[in-house]
Amino acid sequence: MKKFLNTPDSFLSDALTGMAAAHPGLTVDLDRKIVTRAAEPQRPKVGLISGGGSGHEPLHSGFVGFGMLDAACPGQVFTSPVPDQILAATKAVDRGVGVVHVVKNYTGDVMNFQMAAELAADEGILVETVLVDDDVAVQDSTYTAGRRGTGATVFVEKIAGALAENGASVAEVAEMGRRVNAASRSFAVALTACTTPASGVPGFHLPDDEMEVGVGIHGEPGRSREKLRSAAEIVSTALDAILSDQPLAPADETIVMVNGLGATPLIELYVLFGEVANALSGKGIAIAHSLVGNYVTSLDMAGASITICRADEQILQLWNAPVHTPALRWGM
Repeated sequence: MKKFLNTPDSFLSDALTGMAAAHPGLTVDLDRKIVTRAAEPQRPKVGLISGGGSGHEPLHSGFVGFGMLDAACPGQVFTSPVPDQILAATKAVDRGVGVVHVVKNYTGDVMNFQMAAELAADEGILVETVLVDDDVAVQDSTYTAGRRGTGATVFVEKIAGALAENGASVAEVAEMGRRVNAASRSFAVALTACTTPASGVPGFHLPDDEMEVGVGIHGEPGRSREKLRSAAEIVSTALDAILSDQPLAPADETIVMVNGLGATPLIELYVLFGEVANALSGKGIAIAHSLVGNYVTSLDMAGASITICRADEQILQLWNAPVHTPALRWGM
């Protein structure tokens, strides 16, 4: 294993130290492992927080800022943040009008965010939870009961975040997050395994001529292990899974993300996006907006995920709303 680190134990703290130095628009609490906006909103607004194991950057800390999250709780690599950490973040962003938790559907995340929400309720804080479970690859995987939460998390955080910025109520923000999740589906393929700093070895062995189809963002197994195929064939497999679960009709508008899992060159992601665009165009489905790049990664895994959200007019308007975070910014 070759990684830029000091020690595995200090990996997260060192990364957060660097993040604080790089982004003065963020406040990083190294003791409690919480990332918040440095500038308070000019008026009371619903707080929006998320979190999960580190190793998926820029998710979640990279999406803290105007138009998205108010706070993020990074756990250790591939490990859920703890309830006290989530509670501290919830209290930090509560402005008296409620807080929404965006939670990826992994057992540890669900349990710890639920405990934190109950503790917050005991202190008089209104908390609503949005569960993200967009991955159509498998049901009941290594880390989860039900579907995994993956790429749609970015869509939920952006769109719900824009609505919160507009002064919507906690119930309205949570309902919008659930709408976006329900409208979104994802599928991922890995070409290599990832290596965690603590283990020092790849999470699984994948021969040079094979790929893991339907892989999770922690390197957990997918649907099958198959021989490596062309980009067009890989996209066809992913879209078949997505569209069979979430049918789209001609003239439907979508937001599409082709996301790198950490070690995939951008040029390869554009090859995949070209195939996605061609396939959807052939079905009369419009891509209203797109993201291509690393947004929900898995350390150093070579691979990619495709996320498609069927977007109505309100979702598109909120997607277009200004955003300013370390990893996503436009309109300002």
